[in-house]
Amino acid sequence: MPARSDASAHIVVLGAGAFGGWTAWHLGQAGHRVTLVDPWGPGNARASSGGDTRVLRHAYGNDLVYIDLAARSLVLFRECEQRWNTPLFERTGLLWMVQDDEQYELACLESLNSAGIPHQRLSVDDLQRRWPQLGLDGVRWAFFEEAAGVLLARRSCAAVFAAFVSAGGTSVPSAARPGPIRSGSMDGVLLADGTSLHADAYVFACGPWLGQLFPDLLSEPLVRPTRQEVFTFGTPAGDSLHQPPQLPVWSDHGPTFWYGIPGNEGRGFKLGDDTRGAEFDPTQGEREPSAAGLAAARDYLALRFPAMKDAPLLEARVCQYAMSPDGDFFLDRHPEASNLWLMGGGSGHGFKHGPALGELAAGCVTGTREPEPHFSLERFA
Repeated sequence: MPARSDASAHIVVLGAGAFGGWTAWHLGQAGHRVTLVDPWGPGNARASSGGDTRVLRHAYGNDLVYIDLAARSLVLFRECEQRWNTPLFERTGLLWMVQDDEQYELACLESLNSAGIPHQRLSVDDLQRRWPQLGLDGVRWAFFEEAAGVLLARRSCAAVFAAFVSAGGTSVPSAARPGPIRSGSMDGVLLADGTSLHADAYVFACGPWLGQLFPDLLSEPLVRPTRQEVFTFGTPAGDSLHQPPQLPVWSDHGPTFWYGIPGNEGRGFKLGDDTRGAEFDPTQGEREPSAAGLAAARDYLALRFPAMKDAPLLEARVCQYAMSPDGDFFLDRHPEASNLWLMGGGSGHGFKHGPALGELAAGCVTGTREPEPHFSLERFA
């Protein structure tokens, strides 16, 4: 059964990242009593929602569920920017470069057309004229998504949390684990100090820790964290060609899928390899970048942005993807507890969807919206 839809329902949300934070905020806006539990706080360095920036795009192959979620999230980000007087999004556009395998991108164009998302298909000649700073070896064509851009990730997590607390939400800085399941319901959560926290419903949105908290739910881990490296390089003094508006956010679909965020609030030129890394412990894992990862990033930089081939490394960060078994999100009841919801599987592309997915989760938990079949746990059965 869902939690009561009246304001007397008490709901505990575990995890203050992009999924849990927005869920808690939406529940609070609907008038519910909400307790948000997180051991290290919103946007912390261990969380998958940590770090300075993320990309917001609508291009998702032929998957209209994600396109609609991204569009709704952008509306909510913009509304909350005004509401909280805090910048959360910079519109830069997204340049998506295509090499040999173009099927995904062709599906993107079809879906963007169907959804009415503004975009342009570009030839190599178009790219050379518009962005002469690019090296285009291997690129066959591209498309440019006009409404895409950069989300300020850590700032967003902090802003959502502050708005949640200022509206009367309760924050508990603690690790937590699920309590016992009895007669089809979970009986509280167990906090690190040995006490229990009881409510009408519970939402576990714990990112890379979900697999550890529910190790026996599936035949394989519910979430498998993978180690990901991100590098930030320094642009030449006075350079404007490698930051917005002269260069948008970009992605490059080749044998390796690279992406980048220029500008990055003055921190430099952010570059990442989207290839899923080795398994990683988000609590105890050392976050020292590898020499091999840095060498690969430098090689790519020389190929695609030749004027920056000797750029100095300014920052390097090890984060993690909270990978679901199939790379898609899940938002569903625990099969043995009707008052327990599991939300996660961001899988490296979840941050942008936080506002809309949190809105959906809040509605599902309180019974005002139906779950999205795309995110059902039954697909793993």
